[in-house]
Amino acid sequence: MSKACKSCPSASAGGGCSSGHDPKSCGDKPVDEKIAQTLSRIKHKIVVLSGKGGVGKSTVSANIAMALALAGKKVGLLDVDIHGPSIPRLLSLGDAKPHIEPDHMEPVPYSQNLWVMSLGFLIPDKETAVIWRGPMKLGLIKQFVRDVTWGDLDYLVTDCPPGTGDEPLAALQTLGQEAHAVIVTTPQGVAVDDVRRSVTFCNQMGNPILGIVENMSGFVCPNCNTTHDIFNSGGGEKLAAEMGVRFLGRIPMDPEVVRSGDEGFALLKVQSESPTALAFKKIVEPILALG
Repeated sequence: MSKACKSCPSASAGGGCSSGHDPKSCGDKPVDEKIAQTLSRIKHKIVVLSGKGGVGKSTVSANIAMALALAGKKVGLLDVDIHGPSIPRLLSLGDAKPHIEPDHMEPVPYSQNLWVMSLGFLIPDKETAVIWRGPMKLGLIKQFVRDVTWGDLDYLVTDCPPGTGDEPLAALQTLGQEAHAVIVTTPQGVAVDDVRRSVTFCNQMGNPILGIVENMSGFVCPNCNTTHDIFNSGGGEKLAAEMGVRFLGRIPMDPEVVRSGDEGFALLKVQSESPTALAFKKIVEPILALG
């Protein structure tokens, strides 16, 4: 088995390829060189992960990308959630279509500093189910890096689906060990238990962890400004201390976050001084410090 095959999700325990690919034609050198060329023009790769679904990971990804763009950085936002791509909806890009040529495709522009790519732009309608196995997911994620004309970027923010399966594995393998992870959890124990596996996953892959974000951390009453810990509080911070990684901060539960997602506008762009927006800005500070 070749070195490339050993890291491929299609590799079987017996040393063969479960996808039936010919190793001589799989992962050929020109394709790998094109990926390397694309990545060489991107200064920093940020991968947003969570071992648990429903923690607001896509919302965190979109607002991190928006905060970086508002800070004057050139940013790409890559949605590799194959079965539930949320980024187009969150940014009101649901009807957008990328310009596609035979040898490349252009990301969808959101603003002067932010470009987006998602499978959600390519499926024919909202009702279409994507029923793919691992090798097809790996191929698409590689294509989104290799064939999308990202150009020169300061940051590429990648939004992964929950868990430690095909998509997060393919994303980290494609982006390489230079990619930094931001891990999202909610405070309650059932989420923290699953998110702990994401920390272990990144350690096993050899990718540095920027830190843990605790989302939905307390509800601030708009009438009396009293904080109510609906899902408890502090679970993410305790996990960060336990696993020896940085705690990036808490994001409160905010009805405006829900409304912004449903209506497709970026919270940071319209409520830049709200407690939630300020929490996002604090979380982004270590990312901006990467240079």
